[in-house]
Amino acid sequence: MKVVIFDMDGTLLDSKKDITISANYVREKHYNLEPLSEEYVVEVINMEVRNLAMLFYETEVYHPKDRELFESHYEIQCTKNVYLYEGIEEMLKKLVEADIKISVATNAPTQFALRMLEHLKVKPLFDVIIGADMVCESKPSPEMLNYVLNHYGYDAKSHKAWMVGDNSKDILSAASAQIDSIFATWGFSPKGNAKIIIKKPSEILDIVL
Repeated sequence: MKVVIFDMDGTLLDSKKDITISANYVREKHYNLEPLSEEYVVEVINMEVRNLAMLFYETEVYHPKDRELFESHYEIQCTKNVYLYEGIEEMLKKLVEADIKISVATNAPTQFALRMLEHLKVKPLFDVIIGADMVCESKPSPEMLNYVLNHYGYDAKSHKAWMVGDNSKDILSAASAQIDSIFATWGFSPKGNAKIIIKKPSEILDIVL
């Protein structure tokens, strides 16, 4: 058995426009702050250590009212501009055709992952779609990856698994879960620290198949 676990934002799909719009909506409504650029938002998302509340809303803590407003806005916003990166759908279908098990482990809330992947018509391809709200610790913790591997009855001696992501947190979570990692450069991060670095989705097929 072979398993490929994918990160979502910046790996499978480009969500930066909608994340930026929703973050800016909270900035304006609650703090009367100027809008942030998409480039800045992507930079913040990619930071290994960060205080999102400070970087997005200039507050020390992420207030429940800010979270609630962001999530209620993003619930509607998240499917407006999102798109799959070129070659992703074809690559996913080829993996499934080859009987490779595929799942998603994202630090986004599960509800948004399900909504976006459904909208992009790839949700049925995945066995497990797990977001940060379903575990105690998000990536770089291996908890989500272990959840997926347990779902398959993964045995390190006889099976093979990879984590594909565009962020150092994906690479660290794979190392902690003791599986291989593949760094995707087409998404939110053009440079990565991993043994395997790929420039286009079709390269995953070369590695896994």
